[in-house]
Formats: sequence, structure tokens, C-alpha cells
Amino acid sequence: MNTTVATIVIVGSLLLALASLITAIRDRTMGMILLVSFAVLEVAILVQAGLVIAAVAGGQEAAGGAATLFGYLAGVALIPVAGVGLALAERSRWGPAILVVAGFAVAVMTGRLLQIWQGAG
Repeated sequence: MNTTVATIVIVGSLLLALASLITAIRDRTMGMILLVSFAVLEVAILVQAGLVIAAVAGGQEAAGGAATLFGYLAGVALIPVAGVGLALAERSRWGPAILVVAGFAVAVMTGRLLQIWQGAG
């Protein structure tokens, strides 16, 4: 697993969570900037998943187990999509609040992916 891409995903998702929190506090709905930013985050997550799948196909093994690794990969890829979908459905201040949770969850799950790959925990 490429730690640089994982770091980009973690930092990006935390920044998006912060931007979403500021939007929610200001009592605004989700705008196009947040939507596009979460789309870029999803692309970064898919790049990370592609790199992990290529590494596993190339013979590297996750120290924490392949089933757990692929479960986390699938879960972290679905979170931004589900978060944006729910935020679009909720056109109040709670839409961006959903994105706060989604951004934080992506950061936590990506950190856990690194632990699973390295065998820590």
C-alpha cells in the first residue's frame, strides 16, 4: 500500500470534513465546491484501491488478512458516494453535517487500512 496516497486521502478527507463543518455551522446547504471536492476524494480513494489490488495481485500480502483489507477498501470507497447522496437529499444544514461524518469516517478507515496492511493491530 502506498503511504503517500493514503496520506493524501486522510488529509484531504479531514480538510473536507472541516469545510463541511464550517458550511453546516454557517447554516448553508452543500454547494458545488463540496460536491466536486468529494468527487476528487472518491477518485483518490479509487486510485488507492487500484494500487492495493495491484500489489496483492503482484504477490504482496496484507499482514492483517486479505478479507479484512478488501472489506475496508470496499467500505471506504462507498462512504463518500453515500454521504454525498444523503447530503443531496437533505437540503438543510444537516446535509453538510452528513459530509462531516463521511469525511471523518474516510480518514479513520484509511488509517485502519494502513494498519491492516502493515500488520499493526
